[in-house]
Amino acid sequence: MNYDSGNFRADLRAGIVSAIVVLPLALAFGVVSGLGPIAGLWGAVAVGFIAAVAGGTRVQISAATAPVALAVSFVLVRYADSPVEALTIIFIAGIIQVLLGLLRIGNLFQYTPHSVTSGFVSGVGVMVVLLQVLPFFGADPVLGNPIDSIRHWDDAARDMDFHALGVAVATFVICAGWPKQWRKYVPSAAGALVCGTILGAWIFDGAPRISEVVEAPSFWAMEMPGGGFWTAVAAAMTIALIGSLSSLLSASAADSMTGHQHDPNRELLGVGIGNAVAAMFGGLPGAGSPGATQSNIRAGAQTRVSGAVSAVVVLVLIVVLSGLIDNVPYGVLAGILLWLGLSLIDWRLITHLYRVQPEHMLVMLLTLGLTVFVDLLVAIAAGIVVAALAASRRFERLELDSVLSVPMLDAVFFADSDRVDITQFDAFTARVGMVKMRGSFTVASSNRLRIAISKDIQEHEVVILDFSETSYIDDSAALVVEQLIDAAMEHDTECIVIGLDSLPSGSLQSLDVLHRVPGDHFVASFDDARLIAARLLEINMETSSDT
Repeated sequence: MNYDSGNFRADLRAGIVSAIVVLPLALAFGVVSGLGPIAGLWGAVAVGFIAAVAGGTRVQISAATAPVALAVSFVLVRYADSPVEALTIIFIAGIIQVLLGLLRIGNLFQYTPHSVTSGFVSGVGVMVVLLQVLPFFGADPVLGNPIDSIRHWDDAARDMDFHALGVAVATFVICAGWPKQWRKYVPSAAGALVCGTILGAWIFDGAPRISEVVEAPSFWAMEMPGGGFWTAVAAAMTIALIGSLSSLLSASAADSMTGHQHDPNRELLGVGIGNAVAAMFGGLPGAGSPGATQSNIRAGAQTRVSGAVSAVVVLVLIVVLSGLIDNVPYGVLAGILLWLGLSLIDWRLITHLYRVQPEHMLVMLLTLGLTVFVDLLVAIAAGIVVAALAASRRFERLELDSVLSVPMLDAVFFADSDRVDITQFDAFTARVGMVKMRGSFTVASSNRLRIAISKDIQEHEVVILDFSETSYIDDSAALVVEQLIDAAMEHDTECIVIGLDSLPSGSLQSLDVLHRVPGDHFVASFDDARLIAARLLEINMETSSDT
């Protein structure tokens, strides 16, 4: 496209709007991560700018997100003894994301089922909500598993800070009730941040504050966690995979709004470089931010310039507001996070669970539960595995419906030839059977395929395996074909193979599963198979009127 002044004005306007969305989110998710709100701000600048310039989505805004912030808090609690060690793990996570992009693994994330992503994102929302109860009461937040936070609720309630509670409740109400007509100009989180801070200064002046001075970022010296390099890599993998999934989910949502197609591998490259640079300067890693990206698109963003403008505007806001940020009450951020957490939960799917197919409901609830109570990465992995097993059951039925196993009556099968006298056949004898496999066959149906067909094959003297309409066979299904041939041979049943030349080169050839079938039993057509069957059954094919 030709970039002109009109495009720039649109990108400038959109970048400013999205920056206003990013600022409160960066502060809030910095608190959730355990690295602090200032780390969230510097991460938004580094990741936002680099991912916008080098990423694979034209109008995506990258910044701190709830899943990535929770992943960092998990790493900080379990693997790192200090923020510096956590930043080392974050740096490695960025490098891993770059490698995922270079290896073109980004294409695989699109196969994550909706029930898994819905359960994961909803679980993240539940975690955010549970973790904000302590800040609501004026107590220090607990990082990591929300169960640890729940254990402190009684103590926090007894020692409740009513100023913190007041400003948190007020901020949440402002977020939830922000007029829709105002959101076009000032996002609800930004409005709540300003209003909540004002209330904290005038009315709830006893509420705990950030009290963290905004300083220019400085390069840090790498410090490896006590568990060593490979422990750091394992921890970094959690951040990398969760960040990658979050970015690509946001990019897909952006595609549906703009009609463009993102490049998943380039997106991982851009976000990975951004996260590595952010870690080098003490910033929180990020990913594609759905809220900021949607605001960017609705504000008229045209190109990736809008994302770069957003990062620059965030930087300007940090410099301009540096003297005010340390006066923001923690309760304000807790109110914003409670609203964000509730908005992350997939209420649409949850309220319609009774209509959802049982296997989809199981996957969603399993992923949600594991996300909240066990581990983010374990939740995604388990959800994908269970979803794959559920899908295999559906594919099994579909694939088995595509298999045709029929006995061929001699009087009918050989009657199609004008070279044989059909009076020689018994009307009910079927010495030839045919197994016709249409479509694709995978591990999903391999076991049932063997059970369903092996008995049919053994009842005939000759069986014809027709692959002329087979498009794909994986290794499991191919080995079942070999087992079927072995069972036929054990019962002295001869095998004829049709249409192997039309089958794409794959498991049948590479695994050599047809090695027991004689070479002259491979034919191209049904008529050729009939001639071979007649020879094997010693039927005289020259007894017609031609002789």
